[in-house]
Amino acid sequence: MKVIILAAGQGTRLRPLTDDRPKCLVEFCGQTLLERQVNVHRQLGLTDIHILSGYRSDQIEERGLATLINPDYATTNMVATLFCGASLMTGEEDVVISYGDIVFEPPVLEKLLASDSPLSIVSDQEWERFWSLRMENPLDDAETFKTDADGRVVELGLKPTSRHEVQGQYIGLIKVRADVVKRFVEEGEKLKDEGEEVRGRDFASMYMTDFLQHLIDVGLEAKAVPIENGWLEVDTVEDLRHYEKMASVGKLDQFFKG
Repeated sequence: MKVIILAAGQGTRLRPLTDDRPKCLVEFCGQTLLERQVNVHRQLGLTDIHILSGYRSDQIEERGLATLINPDYATTNMVATLFCGASLMTGEEDVVISYGDIVFEPPVLEKLLASDSPLSIVSDQEWERFWSLRMENPLDDAETFKTDADGRVVELGLKPTSRHEVQGQYIGLIKVRADVVKRFVEEGEKLKDEGEEVRGRDFASMYMTDFLQHLIDVGLEAKAVPIENGWLEVDTVEDLRHYEKMASVGKLDQFFKG
């Protein structure tokens, strides 16, 4: 099993905390986001971990972690960063891909590893409960996530018009089964080489949800891996301070036991 953590962005909404460090090295309750995530992977026996970095990558390299760099991190998005590590995705083993600005409990990762779908996408069924911590109207920041009767994902990543279009919330954690890894890479390289857009975005600006939707549309089966909280996304200084305040009075455990 190979683990790829996407951590190239500048984390502008976490400034000034990211003025001198990458987003994944911001501390949450005494540990960096990256340290927390790496520890969970290792706890479950996943040790082949690679960080795809960009902004202040030197600080990640100094920690002795295997690192590949997206030199165009300032002008590209998540998919372009992922494909800077295309050489890591050989098809010999499953690949777990996660965002560098999330933390999650071991049971979340255990559920993902237990899934045998070609594409497995972690989806928080209690997303609204979590989102309500961060904003007055959770639907403002949510994205569509629709599944069929068999749990196959049919749509994700668009702006919802109603609560019914959000059957879960993608958290930034997926697994690609070994036998479809080469197809996964080929589809990405094809989009890059042919300049094809997905949802109006080219390869450089493409979101991960755009790419996942493209894979679904060309026939790769993706199944939701349902969870009920057990993770956090740290996107802004306000997020971080709010979580830390809740943790200090014992109220964060109902959402995340970290």
